[in-house]
Amino acid sequence: MQVQNDHVVSIDYTLKNDAGEVMDSSEQTGPMAYLHGHQNIIPGLEKALDDKAVGDNLSVSIEPADAYGERNEEMIQTVPRSMFQGVDEIEPGMRFQAQTEGGVTVVTIKEVNGDEITLDGNHELAGETLHFDVEIKDVRPASEEEIEHGHVHGPDGHEH
Repeated sequence: MQVQNDHVVSIDYTLKNDAGEVMDSSEQTGPMAYLHGHQNIIPGLEKALDDKAVGDNLSVSIEPADAYGERNEEMIQTVPRSMFQGVDEIEPGMRFQAQTEGGVTVVTIKEVNGDEITLDGNHELAGETLHFDVEIKDVRPASEEEIEHGHVHGPDGHEH
């Protein structure tokens, strides 16, 4: 069966950056299932998987525009420590969810300078060209409920 819209696709993958470092992999967790055609994965990878079939292997490089976008310096800002009420330890690398005009986003602490905290709202892979090695493990038609909800449900019918 071929990969097409409104089908659940299971893939094994390894993601590397330009330096060849492994950034993510399904090796420990097993194949990742997603609903094709519903923006469940980055656009460049979804497009590369179109019309592929079970057993196909592919290596694809995806530019930032079709992945997590370019880095946006306006997403970096300095805020007062008082915005982190109830958080005793604030260290670079920590991540927090923040409410923004566009909804909830994840911000990473870049720098702590006394009472000034520098945050970065860019995705950690923004500006990166992503290199995927993918094997298609399974393709099945999605259920009406999965299509309606826009994501995969597990074998027990619950959301995953």
